[in-house]
Amino acid sequence: MRRREFITLIGGAAAGWPLSALAQQSNRVRRVGWLIGAADDADMRSLYEAFRQGLQQLGWIDGRNVQIDARFGEGDSVRIRKYAAELVALSPDVILATGSFTTQFLLQETRTVPIIFTVVPDPVGSGFVESLSQPGGNASGFMQFEYNLSGKWLELLKQIAPNVTRTAILWDPTSTAGIGQFAVIQSVAPSLGVDVRPINLNNTSEAERAIAVFASQPNGGLIVTASALTITHRELINTLAAKHKLPTVVPNRIYMTNGVLISYGVDFVDQHRRAAVYVDRILKGEKPGDLPVQAPTKYELVINLKTAKALGLSVPQSLLARADEVIE
Repeated sequence: MRRREFITLIGGAAAGWPLSALAQQSNRVRRVGWLIGAADDADMRSLYEAFRQGLQQLGWIDGRNVQIDARFGEGDSVRIRKYAAELVALSPDVILATGSFTTQFLLQETRTVPIIFTVVPDPVGSGFVESLSQPGGNASGFMQFEYNLSGKWLELLKQIAPNVTRTAILWDPTSTAGIGQFAVIQSVAPSLGVDVRPINLNNTSEAERAIAVFASQPNGGLIVTASALTITHRELINTLAAKHKLPTVVPNRIYMTNGVLISYGVDFVDQHRRAAVYVDRILKGEKPGDLPVQAPTKYELVINLKTAKALGLSVPQSLLARADEVIE
């Protein structure tokens, strides 16, 4: 969301807040940065809204006693690095970082500005914190999942499309999280009788050609790993899944449109709402190094029956019973 859009949005939302809520905070306007590696679109704005509303419930009104400066990296590491430096230069009281790449680049820029991260698969393995219970340093936040969840994507794919024997894995190999996710998928593949092939999404033209070649052979499926890059290109991914009739599993409902078959992962909106609590605690004087990293509390399974029908697949009733949402 661009800054002008923020101001328009803020005006209507803050006007109805009682003075008592505003009086809870200091007269000094606090500054909160927000860096997200994905594109500025409706889905990402929903994350901003969840975070903003969470702050409101705690008495922090954007445009009144707190200012939120947001930057979107569009899945481009050069842009993300640039915006990380830009936000740190603003000397904010705290920065919210959505994703591993944004957290990585922010920590390269500062070891003093407090950082609260969300949607990070492996904060310890990535070197962002010393431990989950005692992060130390200037960062803490909310895990996206443990890497073991990546193996469940392949299990779900085999459950809903048992004829699949070959699976392409769309990933970002420059991301530590991407490497970890692929390693787990690769480790469980033999026990499920599936051969896996990584496809690098950094070059979309080459990725399109690679998927076309992969789909020319039968019994293929597609798994999309979690990264800012795959979120940014999710419309392309959906288009390719539908075009090549590949049963596709994605790591979050935010990827779901007409082409994808199933998603399973953490509720991003809920996590950003919870992140507001940690930002509030930082603004009230606590240190991120003293705040334990939080595991996800809400996972969502979404199944697209319309896509299943187009692919000629019959979804097991046991799977439908587990679903949080069924798209018909």
